[in-house]
Amino acid sequence: MTEPSQHALAKSYEPGEIEKTVYAQWEASGAFAPSGHGPGYCIVIPPPNVTGSLHMGHAFQDTIMDALTRYHRMRGDDTLWQPGTDHAGIATQMVVERQLEAAGESRVALGRKRFLEAVWDWKARSGGRISEQLRRMGASVDWSRERFTLDEGLSRAVREVFVRLYDEGLIYRGQRLVNWDPRLETAVSDLEVTAEEEDGYLWHIRYPLPQGGHLVVATTRPETLLGDEAVAVHPNDPRYRHLVGQTVRLPLTTREIPIIADDYVDPAFGSGCVKITPAHDFNDYEVGQRHALALTNILDKTAHIQLPGSPYHGLSREEARRRIVADLETAGLLERVEPHKLKVPRGERSHVVIEPWLTDQWYVRTADLAQPALAAVEDGRIRFVPENWDKTYYEWMRNIKDWCISRQIWWGHRIPAWYDDAGRVYVARTEDEVRTRHGLSADIILTQDPDVLDTWFSSALWPFSTLGWPDQTEAMARFYPTQVLVTGFDIIFFWVARMIMMGLKFTGDVPFREVYVHGLVLDAKGQKMSKSRGNVIDPIDLIDGISLPDLIAKRTSGLMQPAKAEEIRRATEREYPEGIPSYGTDALRMTFASLATQGRNINFDLARVDGYRNFCNKLWNAARFVLLNTENADCGNEGDYTLDTGDRWIISRLQETERAVEEAFAGYRFDLATQALYSFIWDEYCSWYLEWSKTVLAWADAPAARGTRRTLVRVLETALRLLHPLMPFITETLWKRVAPLCGRGGATIMRAPYPHCDQSRIDARATADMQALMGIIGTVRAIRGEMNIAPSTRVPVILDGAEDLAELVRTHERTIMTLARIAEITHLAAGTQAPESAVGLAGAVRVLVPLAGLIDKGAELRRLAKEIEKIGREIERARAKLGRADFVERAPSAVVEEERRRLADFEDRLQKLSAQEMRMARLSG
Repeated sequence: MTEPSQHALAKSYEPGEIEKTVYAQWEASGAFAPSGHGPGYCIVIPPPNVTGSLHMGHAFQDTIMDALTRYHRMRGDDTLWQPGTDHAGIATQMVVERQLEAAGESRVALGRKRFLEAVWDWKARSGGRISEQLRRMGASVDWSRERFTLDEGLSRAVREVFVRLYDEGLIYRGQRLVNWDPRLETAVSDLEVTAEEEDGYLWHIRYPLPQGGHLVVATTRPETLLGDEAVAVHPNDPRYRHLVGQTVRLPLTTREIPIIADDYVDPAFGSGCVKITPAHDFNDYEVGQRHALALTNILDKTAHIQLPGSPYHGLSREEARRRIVADLETAGLLERVEPHKLKVPRGERSHVVIEPWLTDQWYVRTADLAQPALAAVEDGRIRFVPENWDKTYYEWMRNIKDWCISRQIWWGHRIPAWYDDAGRVYVARTEDEVRTRHGLSADIILTQDPDVLDTWFSSALWPFSTLGWPDQTEAMARFYPTQVLVTGFDIIFFWVARMIMMGLKFTGDVPFREVYVHGLVLDAKGQKMSKSRGNVIDPIDLIDGISLPDLIAKRTSGLMQPAKAEEIRRATEREYPEGIPSYGTDALRMTFASLATQGRNINFDLARVDGYRNFCNKLWNAARFVLLNTENADCGNEGDYTLDTGDRWIISRLQETERAVEEAFAGYRFDLATQALYSFIWDEYCSWYLEWSKTVLAWADAPAARGTRRTLVRVLETALRLLHPLMPFITETLWKRVAPLCGRGGATIMRAPYPHCDQSRIDARATADMQALMGIIGTVRAIRGEMNIAPSTRVPVILDGAEDLAELVRTHERTIMTLARIAEITHLAAGTQAPESAVGLAGAVRVLVPLAGLIDKGAELRRLAKEIEKIGREIERARAKLGRADFVERAPSAVVEEERRRLADFEDRLQKLSAQEMRMARLSG
């Protein structure tokens, strides 16, 4: 017998009352740390920016990683989920600079040392926000190993890698074209540049020919003509072939520039003549390299014209454009101006137009590093899931360019390079090492390079720097290579490829065996979530709930356009008229898992979260029923017991579910794992087996009742372990109550073994028998619903063609009659005429419910006709409304979609009522 429980399980599931307490217990007990036993299994978290907060993409990604971690922990692997955050150079510097500006101070006034002290102070006060949010998501990371990309250990790894690459000639300093942010005054990566279509103009400018006449060149940036070094035409363009090798005069200047031929030119665009500005356009730079053109940099670091002696010197690029266009028009050199849609690159954080700018930067020669990284995927040492992403990887890596790794900011890993007064550069781990390696005396003044490294440089070392490299630590030996990287497709090149290159270069092995690439989390309409669209959802708000006023305030804060804020307010009111209720973490995680198909983007619909909140309630109530019927009762742990058909069936289905879930996890099909678990727990265990068990417990003899109680607790306990990786909080809470009833101990479900399919317990006969019985019960229930028979009314049932099931039906007659509310069951003898009945099919068996005394056929037909007429009128109204152009075009899209949904619902109801009317009309004996 089990020990009496200390208290009854709460009547309702309240996630807010259990989640924080449960997580604190896990963390305090060290449950997330590696066990030291079993094969090593490691996942490194893609380090979120220390400035950030958890967004839907993070929450989705973290759900997947935590599910894998918990699954492998329960399978007996020595599991480490390595946490940490990224210093996020530009983003963090901007946050602190804004705070300083609000206080009337500036970065420059403070100086580098005091500014960095201010950033570290901010990090100490605010940098842990995302870590706390990860805790709310149930992330079972080993917090004792939490890392930060500017920790001394990781900084040491960064310096080590930089020096080794430099010593091998794989890092160099050179003048190249980069993405330049003139507001931040630094180079930025492609990932920090957004390019959206904007309205602009195409200026058609006349470039005079010395012998008379002119060429017309179209440009979207007339101010850059000051840096033109050539006009290019296609080599096969017959209009200009005779001019190749000659010159044109550069408008508004005294310079002459050559006419060159290059395949880059599209002869069908504009006049077929293209101005080439090598220092201010990436494509032009490549053309310039092919033709040995000069590089004339016309802008300074703030995007002002830098041409002493020119009338445009000192002007901003915007003012220079206005002045140059006016001067071209005055000189008769402006042929025409056309409106033009163009992609404008803007800084992700500064929002200013990014300038291709020629400047001295530090670079990594990536071609030599890319070849081993390509081979690692080609020979299968690294596998992409889904596999199609390897093609994207190959395309990027086979066309790789040298990597600009320097940034002109202060927050980050400072480049370990020093200069003497003569400008000679020395690279080493420390200044002392520079002096020792190069024999420099103490009186020689050395100045460290002011630039810092691109954030992606330290992130590229993340899988091994977090484990203690360059030291050969126990963690490196145990957990490197890691097993799987979970990431979005948008950073395959920026992060994934660079980790592979660096991992192979410095450890001799790949950083991970598999790369699971997931899609983006979009809103319910398939739109990207963004502040400007006003459709961002904070995952913590889904967990805790948020009122409508607070949600509106969150979505509109910081918006500078009142009209946009008002538009977002109205849209939010329509979508969430009562705010967002509290769903809890488990419902949100289960939703994410159900949407985690391989690689596809995710349309996030709140209705699905609501459905999984109901699933949590269902599971909680099922556990309450089980506990009420098994605590303080004999659960078959000792003594004899028997299992009836229902017991053997649910045990068999449990084995099949275990197998399906195991296969789903192996294939990273979290959606299939979710479907299998939901179907088993809701549709089979709760909807069928619990109801079945009630009849057994009410009437069966002691061994059968003991067997059913044994099955109730053991199947539920196993199902909780199966479900735990996806829904950790509710399963932990319920498992601690259920596990002792079946003799299973342990401080936490996290350390309990993960269920594994036992083929010997798959019972085909029990499954076939239960399918037949459920078919009969389900058919009777369907007839009752269709015929509008009151739930309290017991009905007679006649089975036709059930001779082979007669013994099975007789054995379980009491259960069938209870579950279907049947008065009596008879079998139709061969050649006997059945009375007027409602008929349904359960496989090959006809199930008949005689209607005499149960229903007035004529009255029911009249009721149905009235209901059909009413629905028909609603359909006509909806179709008329949707047929009006003014409604469809002017009403908010959400209102139009709601009307379409109503119409679809009415049409579905009409179809069902019409089918019911037809069945009623042809009822016969």
